[in-house]
Amino acid sequence: MNTPAVEVGIDDDLVDRLVRRQHPDLAGPLTLVANGWDNVVYRLGADLSVRLPRRQAAVDLIVNEQRWLPVLAHHVEVALPVPVRTGVPGEGYPWPWTIAPWFEGRTAAEVPPSDRSGLAVPLADFMTDLHRPAPPDAPRNPVRGVPLSVRDEAVRRRLPSVSRSAELLPLWEELAALPDWRGPALWLHGDPHPGNLLLDGKGLAAVLDFGDLTGGDPATDLAAAWLVFDEDGRDVFRSRVDADKVTWERARGWALAVGTALAVHSADSPAVAAVGDHVLDQVLLP
Repeated sequence: MNTPAVEVGIDDDLVDRLVRRQHPDLAGPLTLVANGWDNVVYRLGADLSVRLPRRQAAVDLIVNEQRWLPVLAHHVEVALPVPVRTGVPGEGYPWPWTIAPWFEGRTAAEVPPSDRSGLAVPLADFMTDLHRPAPPDAPRNPVRGVPLSVRDEAVRRRLPSVSRSAELLPLWEELAALPDWRGPALWLHGDPHPGNLLLDGKGLAAVLDFGDLTGGDPATDLAAAWLVFDEDGRDVFRSRVDADKVTWERARGWALAVGTALAVHSADSPAVAAVGDHVLDQVLLP
């Protein structure tokens, strides 16, 4: 599966006009840096970024970030892309958009898994700080933070398209049958794969892309133990997080679910497909 079709055309001229009309004091040179499934991201000058939904499905996600990232930033030590300004529809563009800080660095996806162990402690600490009870009006997400059984049909549909599916299917059936999370719905990042972790020379510089932000089962985020790390890094990460054995097993199930999605739906992104392959190899380790 390739990147979904563009629903609204976004180009340099449109973004420049939006910024100049709504935030003229921040206007400056624009450089396109990402054109993803849901959003287009430009660098604005040296220190800012502009993020605009390219599909209707992404609009609520960016609104959630605008509403909740300023709140969550008070609870964590790692930098988040808290909006500097928000934008409204205009210049023919129909949706809200965001100006946020620009963070220098490279993503963990650009680093071999064997070199990511240094992220284990700061990422575990970030999740410990983030995983606090979410309020009743926290965003709802139908595919994150929910019982693993909710993802059963989608995972089974993808498994025949991935390598080692004969080994992965019985593992998935075992993990999907585990007891559901019985605690309060906790704040979740929702998509803790290596492409959303930004590194600088000192370590974890920022956690990016909170489009899947929701409340629910912390196992969804703890899947990072398999998404991000190899065995050594995973041991360190797990030693820093207070979670019971069943939660860790559900986290393994979440890693399997996400890994199948990354492996199957990333034909246009070899780097993302490689993350998917890594995850599926890791969840099969004893």
